[in-house]
Amino acid sequence: GEREAFSLPTPEQVEAEQQDPLDLVQVQLRIQEIIRVLNNFAMLREPERSRAEYMEQLQRDMCYYYGYNEYLMDKLLQLFPINEAVEFFEANETARPVTVRTNTLKARRRDLAQALINRGVNLDPIGKWTKVGLTVFDSPVPIGATPEYMAGHYMIQAASSFLPVVALAPMENERVLDMSAAPGGKTTYCAALMKNTGLVVANDANRERQRALVANIHRLGVSNALVCNYDGREFPQVMGGFDRVLLDAPCSGTGVISKDASVKTNKGPDDFSMLTTLQKELILSAIDSANADSSAGVIVYSTCSVTVDENEAVVEYALSRRPNIRLVDTGLGFGRPGFTSYRGRSFHKSMSLTRRFYPHAHNMDGFFVAKFKKLSTKMQIEDNQFVVPTGSGATLKQRKKKKKRGN
Repeated sequence: GEREAFSLPTPEQVEAEQQDPLDLVQVQLRIQEIIRVLNNFAMLREPERSRAEYMEQLQRDMCYYYGYNEYLMDKLLQLFPINEAVEFFEANETARPVTVRTNTLKARRRDLAQALINRGVNLDPIGKWTKVGLTVFDSPVPIGATPEYMAGHYMIQAASSFLPVVALAPMENERVLDMSAAPGGKTTYCAALMKNTGLVVANDANRERQRALVANIHRLGVSNALVCNYDGREFPQVMGGFDRVLLDAPCSGTGVISKDASVKTNKGPDDFSMLTTLQKELILSAIDSANADSSAGVIVYSTCSVTVDENEAVVEYALSRRPNIRLVDTGLGFGRPGFTSYRGRSFHKSMSLTRRFYPHAHNMDGFFVAKFKKLSTKMQIEDNQFVVPTGSGATLKQRKKKKKRGN
């Protein structure tokens, strides 16, 4: 027979539910019903109810069902068409697969896979895009305590955290800066790609997290790393002129909610404004630490967040403050293009070169990667002024007019 027409709860019912909440099954059914109505709004809506009222109820129900605060739910709902939003929130409820990266300084993936299979581990290559990653489905032995792990043949590392290094593509004998390096997955991957030549400066502002960074560098047999403990904003005063700079920035963690559910409730507007300010300062420092005269002159900015204000908006800020950079292809070959417009705000058209990754679409943590090329050291602003970058601050200098000599 005909499905019973769905009607939204009245304001009185909404009020009553706050005192005496429905059970989760009823809330889930109502979420499905509201989505059904929204997908065929003209036919299924109640005549006197607006789309906004349906969205408001949907948001309330999803906050309750999935356990998010209203601020974050609103922010995340806006990223996706409504059906896909549910897939995203569902994916955040289940853990991503355990993945490991073969340390090519000590092992080959084929041999490592065989050694682990011999210990009863069930595994597979992650995907075509990486030659060093393995997904571990189940293991009778703790994967972080095998003889192969102790000997440094692999690093337990989220697949998403391979991406910025693949985009950075460090080469042998280069100078590389990893500005926010702990616990060392990306630093040691850089070192492996560079075959222990050149220099990787592994910086992290957090003293506590450096212990893991140093331990991993030793365990994996990295000998081209220099570990330091500065606020990233102190670069390039501390050290500059790098061929490549990687900034995997501190972020809200909205891409890794399946690992840390506290993000659902502990992030509000103040956290986002504090984080985005820091990200903007750090990205300028990263850009100013790269050497434009190098054959590389590459900067990679990444976050484990899916919000636009921590990703495209920070990249847009960098492009506006540093006219001597441009976005280039990440070389990743998958992931979705970054937003060129979002809720009435337009970004530079090259923003489509950045890449977004989502738990429900790529079965890895939510992630963002942008790759820049630095074109010159000086940045023209007006005819008689140019910016000399000094880390997060930049000084304006007047250009002295040269006296014209007679021909």
